[in-house]
Amino acid sequence: MITSHWFYDAMLYVYALTLLFYFSDFVDANRSARRIGTGLLMFVWALQTGYLVYRMMSHLDVGYISGFEYWFAVSWLLVTISLVISQFFRIEYLVFIVNLIGFAVLAALLLVNPRPSQTIEPYEAARNLLILHISLMICAFAALTISAVFSGMYLFLHRKLKKKSWTMPMKRLPSLEVIEMYAYRFVSAGVPLLAIALSLAIVSVAIEGRWVYLADLKVIISLIALVLYIANFIRRSTHGQVGYLAARYNLLAFGIMILNVLINPISSFH
Repeated sequence: MITSHWFYDAMLYVYALTLLFYFSDFVDANRSARRIGTGLLMFVWALQTGYLVYRMMSHLDVGYISGFEYWFAVSWLLVTISLVISQFFRIEYLVFIVNLIGFAVLAALLLVNPRPSQTIEPYEAARNLLILHISLMICAFAALTISAVFSGMYLFLHRKLKKKSWTMPMKRLPSLEVIEMYAYRFVSAGVPLLAIALSLAIVSVAIEGRWVYLADLKVIISLIALVLYIANFIRRSTHGQVGYLAARYNLLAFGIMILNVLINPISSFH
């Protein structure tokens, strides 16, 4: 478990799962994913609302609000706003970004102070965040690696077909459409995991107050890779770019991820 109470763990995990479904809708206008994501987000909102009502009732005779409750209310408000936007305005990009911020705020609060009556040391909270960050990065890297393999297969088969060079390995490969579909599916799973992992890394830096880590080469390169992946998604959705160019951009972004791994010995982040 990430925190010391199952209630907060459930809230974090459901919120993270919500982001995955919203990202699927963000990149591919997936109505089913949008409905599931909205349902999960409403569940998160219900948990947060119940907690806030409970805290308000127990503070009726106190007359003050702690920092924990203040920022918890901020996270609740972001969830509320994103639900209203998703229901009435259909601005998917904004909904995903707002919820990513709300998740980062909630993760910071619940890992720093998982129970209102108890606190843990900042270094321990940062360590918990780092463990979760590394776990998500492992999953993201695995999904992005498989996507990169499919993109490499796509470029290989595309080149052979263009040159009309029929070879035995070509007969064992699926069609270009199938390869492109699986590359897209795996990158759609890896990118939101990467985004969540990086948001947790930034929260960990904020908790420890080591802002110099944000200038670490590993952090910068990770953010560059994330921007390239998202730019590729936007280009696909706005310009209908699929196939050859999408595969090249996918491999470029993955190459930057590999560079991030290679510079790990000289990085001071982790």
